[in-house]
Amino acid sequence: MEIRSETLQNGPTMQIQRITPHIIGAERNFLFVVIETDSGLVGVGEGGLTWRESATAGFIEAVTPLLLGADPFRTEHLWQVMFRSGFFPAGRVGAAAISALDLALWDIKAQALQVPLYQLLGGLCRNEVPCYPHARGQTTPELVEHARRLVGEGYRFIRTEIRGGRDGSIFDPRPALRLAIEDLAALRSALGPDIELLVDVHTRLDPADALLFCNLAEEYQPYFIEDPLRCENPDSYRRLSARTTVPLAVGEQYSSKWEFRPLIENEWCDFARIDVCLAGGITETVKIAGWCETHGLKLALHNPLGPVSTAACLHIDLASSCFGVQELPRVPGTYLQDLFPVQVPYQRGHLQPPTRNGLGVVIDESRVKAYPPIPEGRCPIWRRADGSFTNW
Repeated sequence: MEIRSETLQNGPTMQIQRITPHIIGAERNFLFVVIETDSGLVGVGEGGLTWRESATAGFIEAVTPLLLGADPFRTEHLWQVMFRSGFFPAGRVGAAAISALDLALWDIKAQALQVPLYQLLGGLCRNEVPCYPHARGQTTPELVEHARRLVGEGYRFIRTEIRGGRDGSIFDPRPALRLAIEDLAALRSALGPDIELLVDVHTRLDPADALLFCNLAEEYQPYFIEDPLRCENPDSYRRLSARTTVPLAVGEQYSSKWEFRPLIENEWCDFARIDVCLAGGITETVKIAGWCETHGLKLALHNPLGPVSTAACLHIDLASSCFGVQELPRVPGTYLQDLFPVQVPYQRGHLQPPTRNGLGVVIDESRVKAYPPIPEGRCPIWRRADGSFTNW
């Protein structure tokens, strides 16, 4: 299939000249893609299928011939080509690859028009974006101490997670949820009523245990409970949402608007955890966000990744009227600084509007070799006490 470059009225004419995926190994693997044009503009994107980065890079290489010579302004058309051109619609591997490529295309488009990307999404809806970090600790006192430090740094939202019991990689639901309630009670007591608490279950509970946990957590008024159930059957949220008053945040593992459909249409959750680097990039995320607005759902975009993901989330948050809060485990400018010497601005718990054209990040490809990929088989593995597999 050949896609010819076309001249867009009131827009620049350019062609995609080169596409290069990079798998970067740091404390974990990251997948970045660089798109170069014949005009000299360069866009950067990021894909989010954790520990399957080589498969994502393979999909990027497979669709590259469809994109070379194309006009990068045609983001919607190119999205459809990438998603549908293989006869079988793209699954999670393909969606992560398309997400990375789509981000890079939008980066190029905004640079060509000489505006920060959020201007193409409707302009500013807010002056800054409040974020939440990941509070951690091997014990409840350690967790509380870390949370106190984060509040002192300006955060007003604190995220913790349901931990693997007291035995590291061993996860048994009942002991783990009791420990999580201890953590939640201690955090609320230490931080007071004005700090919002978020608990990530990471899809580790079955429906009965998830319902018990949510009902026990109600007393401590969490801002939301995140992904309490496995993602494979969205219908399981029908029962849970009807039997608890705790707000639910769902969707970080979904890779398309079609997977989000039952949760949004039936209002089985309160926050959409869209991953812009997995769910189809900016093109798809904006569609899902608009759908959420019609059902009163707020955005809490999933962002466990690198500087490009953070930048993409920021632009969507700035331009969205249904924004809730933004995940931010890695503060811009504090990691991968040599690879990304230019990152988006941050100040005391809040991401700030970028002034640079495009996404607002710059990659130095000469530093790629300094970050060899981590073998993908090193993904954490959790199990029950009886040795059976469970979600990490």
